[in-house]
Amino acid sequence: MNLHLVATLLARGQQLERVADGISLLALAYALAPLLGLALPALASALCILLVCLGLLHKYWAIRVALDAELFAYLANSTDLTTATQQLDRALFDLNLKANASDPRDWPSRSQAALALLRRQALCLGLQVALVLTTLLTLPFIG
Repeated sequence: MNLHLVATLLARGQQLERVADGISLLALAYALAPLLGLALPALASALCILLVCLGLLHKYWAIRVALDAELFAYLANSTDLTTATQQLDRALFDLNLKANASDPRDWPSRSQAALALLRRQALCLGLQVALVLTTLLTLPFIG
């Protein structure tokens, strides 16, 4: 049940990803305004670049979280967790996604590591939202 719960929590990363993608696309569209002949202040350009960079970082964590969500869901339905774990570790090693073919960590440790990725993803979104809100709230004062 723990693996299923972790898989379900990790699947919530898709919702975070959609919001971050929206913010990134709006920032990118705004940054491309000069191509239409519209003037864009230097500060606005810098904020757009920062938002897009945060969006790319968020996308990296989202991909990692989505992969873990699918793997945890698969393993939660496994009848022989020990064998499935060994097969997973070997497959990750064969694809150069892991340094060693075996991993001594137990599943609670692996679960905590996967949830740490979700927290990083949420942090990137939080930084994006904070930057957008700060910009919107200070815009009337800075012109």
